[in-house]
Amino acid sequence: MFADFFKRLTGPAETPVDDADARLAIGAMLVRIAKADGAYRAEEIARIDRILAKRYELDVVAAAKLRAQCEHIEHDAPDTVRFTRVIKDVVPYEDRAAVISAFWEIVLADGVRRPEEDSLLRMVAPMLGVTDQESGALRQEVEARRA
Repeated sequence: MFADFFKRLTGPAETPVDDADARLAIGAMLVRIAKADGAYRAEEIARIDRILAKRYELDVVAAAKLRAQCEHIEHDAPDTVRFTRVIKDVVPYEDRAAVISAFWEIVLADGVRRPEEDSLLRMVAPMLGVTDQESGALRQEVEARRA
């Protein structure tokens, strides 16, 4: 499964990707964002599981299994740009704000915004067609929900 995913991930831009690829790419990005500051905390892992469970209507065990797959993919993946390409190709524009919002949930999961995490989100949001202003507004919404 991972080998096929990586073939599509590293293939030419016209290589077809599907919803399952987007699921893995989003999960791997959640993991990458959680690890961006050099620490992968229990709060972040639990939040990733909740996001995956909610987004894909999974039970707790299935969400944890998906996250574990995404951890392997994130570890072996060549770069972030390829993940964003898959997400942009499959996830409709209208739903990409929800993806960025989920990314902000991971940044804020441990209660501290770190420069490495902010930098990664500033790079990723425009790649998904979400402006800095839109991303900032989504961050504020996530912060307000956490308050």
